[in-house]
Amino acid sequence: MKEIELWMLAPFAMMLSGIAFLPLLLPRMWEKNIVKIIFANILALPTISLLANIGYGSEIKHQMLFDYLPFIILIGALYIVTGSINIKLSISPTPRNNTAILFIGYLLASIMGTTGAALLLVRPLLSMNKERTHKAHLMLFLIALVANCGGLLTPLGDPPLFMLFLRGVPFGWFLTLLPVWATIGAILLALYYLADTYYYRKEEKANIATEANAVTCRGAQNFIYLVAIVLAVAFINTEHIPLMQENGAPLYIMFLREIVLIIIALLSWFTTSSTTRKENSYSWSSFNEIAILFFGIFVTMTPALIYLRSHASEIGIASESGFYYATGLLSSFLDNTPTAITLYTLAMESNVSGAGVMVAGIPESYLAAISLGAVLFGSMTYIGNGPNFMIKSIAEEDGVKMPGFFGYILQFALPVLLPLFIIIQLLFVN
Repeated sequence: MKEIELWMLAPFAMMLSGIAFLPLLLPRMWEKNIVKIIFANILALPTISLLANIGYGSEIKHQMLFDYLPFIILIGALYIVTGSINIKLSISPTPRNNTAILFIGYLLASIMGTTGAALLLVRPLLSMNKERTHKAHLMLFLIALVANCGGLLTPLGDPPLFMLFLRGVPFGWFLTLLPVWATIGAILLALYYLADTYYYRKEEKANIATEANAVTCRGAQNFIYLVAIVLAVAFINTEHIPLMQENGAPLYIMFLREIVLIIIALLSWFTTSSTTRKENSYSWSSFNEIAILFFGIFVTMTPALIYLRSHASEIGIASESGFYYATGLLSSFLDNTPTAITLYTLAMESNVSGAGVMVAGIPESYLAAISLGAVLFGSMTYIGNGPNFMIKSIAEEDGVKMPGFFGYILQFALPVLLPLFIIIQLLFVN
């Protein structure tokens, strides 16, 4: 078995750089999933061959079977179930009402996932605010609150937390982040209310209809399926069923959680009218994009994880704030899921003495810093977390003029989010 050399990390760097910049350089080509398939495989297949030839075949097999497969099945189950719920809001688009809905989304994000909650609310919010002139700020705060920060409290909330859960972090441990979740939620909601009040006063009120408050929902049975997904992830795992991680366990035991999630997704699909999904403009395109790109990410990051295990002591991050900002910086411009895994691996391979309570093989304080850095800073750019670009795309299809890649950073991330994340570090991360 040969040592992983630094140049072998090039496909990972190219994969993440391509995701970041190809949508900007070749927007029309990048819209086609066939282009993403070609791009991902050009980098992934040689990486698989290289790892197999130098003795790391079992590493790549484990990565795809026990990391990628559970990840994509969970995302798929949430995508199907949330896409089968159609909500229509006949409510006046006042600052109070918009803030209340964002708050509901913030609560839902940790239950149904940031992707699910954001997709559930983005179209109803756009429809409700269709007569408002100023609504780009609503989409920006939807990205920050619902598509990112709200997902701190469970492994279902955000993909990086689910990957940490798969590495042994107890399901309930993430509730220890409740003080941060409450603080950042309260501040962002207050900031949104002030911003929306300012823009609402600039509107021509005669053009905004005042409607009787009414909410209609089709596919409500899917909320039961959402609860079933939460229970499956919480209780069908190695913590409660040790046999799942034993060598030689039957496949149906090893992948029991994934089998249950697939069954839940099928029940949702066949018990929901196709009309409901059609009213949601349901499409497999977004899910296919996630499946394709994360296939490439999970394959190409395998050499990086092996390299980190061998060189952890040389990298030199040895503080909570160091892990917080390192995870945050990388999560801002790369994807926060591989970033969290990479920093977790670094923390696990570092020699830490006298670090206090250990969780999943690393100091609890480091785990908290990595979790916070990945989830919070995923909102710093459109590419930090999967739902960000989805919201931007859906809003633009609806006629909302959204800021571009660098406009988002300069107009929202740097002046609003970054100071808040620094405050969070000062209050909660040493």
